[in-house]
Amino acid sequence: MTLLSRKADYALIILQYLHAHTNGNARTIAEKFGLSRSFVANILKELGAKGFVSSTRGVKGGYVLARSSATITLAELLEAVEEGFKLTVCNDHTPAGACEVEHVCPVKAPMTEIHRRIMDVLRAVTLADVFAPAPVVPPALATLGILHRPETAPTQA
Repeated sequence: MTLLSRKADYALIILQYLHAHTNGNARTIAEKFGLSRSFVANILKELGAKGFVSSTRGVKGGYVLARSSATITLAELLEAVEEGFKLTVCNDHTPAGACEVEHVCPVKAPMTEIHRRIMDVLRAVTLADVFAPAPVVPPALATLGILHRPETAPTQA
């Protein structure tokens, strides 16, 4: 099981490419990563409609980031691309009857709290954090206890 869809994965790859380059188009990005050009084009179109990229037509046209990657959180992107990022079907804003056992579910409250905590972390991570060179670990990701900043890594005795 993965938490991110292929579309969300590709959206991150596309935005990272545009973060690193001044301009890009579906063909170039698709070829760079070995992706379907039509799928990349559809994602670029959606990212444009949702205000993450802007486009220019013509021979020298293409896509650019509409906003700085430092101003876009991972939560914002995932909520936009995933049409509402959820850990389970019974999180907040779920229509009544979406889950047959919701009224007796013993894990609804804990899962809702876990979802809230995950979203708090995702709201604290910007795309610039995700796109930073490998040795840099954003503070929000360091709090997960999985990743270590170079200055806090254990030293060899």
